[in-house]
Amino acid sequence: MIKCWISQIVVFFFDEKERREGLLDFLASEFPQITSLYYIINRKRNDSLTDQTPVLYKGEDHLTEVMDGLKFRIGPKSFYQTNRDQALKLYRIARDFAGLTGKEIVYDLYTGTGTIANFIAPLASEVIGIEYVEEAIRDAVKNSEMNNISNIQFFCGDIKEIFSEQFMEVNGHPDVIITDPPRAGMHESVVKSILSAAPSKIVYLSCNPSTQARDILILSEKFDVIKVQPVDMFPHTHHVENVVLLNKRNG
Repeated sequence: MIKCWISQIVVFFFDEKERREGLLDFLASEFPQITSLYYIINRKRNDSLTDQTPVLYKGEDHLTEVMDGLKFRIGPKSFYQTNRDQALKLYRIARDFAGLTGKEIVYDLYTGTGTIANFIAPLASEVIGIEYVEEAIRDAVKNSEMNNISNIQFFCGDIKEIFSEQFMEVNGHPDVIITDPPRAGMHESVVKSILSAAPSKIVYLSCNPSTQARDILILSEKFDVIKVQPVDMFPHTHHVENVVLLNKRNG
C-alpha cells in the first residue's frame, strides 16, 4: 500500500488560542488523513506567507513525495507542484529539451526543493541550484542526500544578487540553464545575467506565459526559440504551464 501524505496549513489573523485549537482539533478529528497540520498567525491582511513562521500543531513536519523513483521532502514553505502526475510530464519535457550528455554544467534557477535539479542530475556533470527561500534549500539538500545524488550544489539567496560573473567564475559557467521562476517571471537583472552567461541552451518553465514572453523578448538578443510545449497542470482553469527551449544563436 502506498502511503498518502496530506498537509494542511490554516492561516489565522487573530491569535486566539482556544478558538484556534478548537478548529484545528476538529480538522484533525474529521480528516485523519491529514498527516501534517500547521497554522500561521498572519496579521498583514494578505495571502503572502513567505515571511511568516508556520507552527506545527499535529503530525509530521514535512511531506514526502515520490516521483520517477526519486524521493522529495517538502516542508511547509517549500514549493512543489500540486499536480504530481502532470509535474512528472513537465519535468520529463524539461529534461528532454535540455538534451544533456553527461558533460554539462547545469544551472537550475529558482530550484525550490531541488526537484528539477535532482531529476536531471544523473545526466549532467554538475548541477548548481539557486533559490531564495531558505527552508526550501534545506529540503533540497536533504533531497539530494536521500536520493544519493552528489553532483549538486545548492545556494540560498536573492538570485539577482547571487547569479553574477564572479559566481560563475568560482562555480563554473553554465552550459545549460533551466529556470522555473514564480508568476512574476525573472527580474530583469537575472535575464541580463543569463545573456552575459551565454549558455548553449535555456530551458524556461513558466506558470505565466505572459511574463515568460516578456523575458524571452529580452533573451532574443542572443537566443532563438526552438521548441514550445505547454502542459495542462491546472485542469478546468485557463492556466497552463509552458516549457520553452532556447538555443544560443551562432555568431
